[in-house]
Amino acid sequence: MNDATLERIAAALERLAPAPLAAPDLDTASAFVWHTEPDRLEPIAQVAREALHLLIGIDRSRDTLLDNTRQFAAGLPANNALLWGARGMGKSSLVKAIHGSVHADFDQLRIVELQREDLPSVGRLLNLLRGAPQRFILFCDDLSFGHDDAHYKSLKAVLDGGIEGRPDNVVLYATSNRRHLMPRDMMENERGSAINPAEAVEEKVSLSDRFGLWLGFHACDQDQYLAMIRGYCDAHGVAMDEETLRAEAIEWQATRGSRSGRVAWQYFVDLAGRKGVSL
Repeated sequence: MNDATLERIAAALERLAPAPLAAPDLDTASAFVWHTEPDRLEPIAQVAREALHLLIGIDRSRDTLLDNTRQFAAGLPANNALLWGARGMGKSSLVKAIHGSVHADFDQLRIVELQREDLPSVGRLLNLLRGAPQRFILFCDDLSFGHDDAHYKSLKAVLDGGIEGRPDNVVLYATSNRRHLMPRDMMENERGSAINPAEAVEEKVSLSDRFGLWLGFHACDQDQYLAMIRGYCDAHGVAMDEETLRAEAIEWQATRGSRSGRVAWQYFVDLAGRKGVSL
């Protein structure tokens, strides 16, 4: 094969190769969503979130995560955080609300949403963020891993950073219904079938140990549930007498068979619609 042929092959390969990813303009927004194929950070003009004071019944987790986020935004050491527990109790809402609250004082704080399915690309994302003047919360919502799911190995790039280390300007906040990010029945199955039961699950269980903060969220009681709804009514100007509001809200949660912050918001959305109040 002569030199001219090799040059034509090389030129053809260069045309097929994707163009280098342009450096994103990280000053266009305070929130971004990471997409792949092609890799890009898509700015979000307005984040869907509630005010921090409207999140009822999670005071301890709120204060802990708020302090951690303020430390991080100020350039001080801060921990990765795993928010785990009951469904609909404000885990995702808390992360978004805290970002909004802290960003008001630290305008270089950014939040980047990362889908679980895109975890294998996290190394490329970290390379984009490394060295930038902004501070980044990587937010992975509803994080969990199934059988033979190797995505958790990619997550270690954020938690430990490998030989290069995690960028100083990046911290990870993840939410999950599971404390150890994998189903209990899977853990038991792997223990029962492995030659060394302890080692069979150690690698996956140790992933959650790499989060410096574990914040638990538990089902709310009736008083907290009603306080959430009253808070939404006051914040959005929906008038309703206390007795009627209480009766309707309790009936609503009874028909749903559960009581949580999400159920409280769903009732309030229905109430606001009936009252002709736009949200």
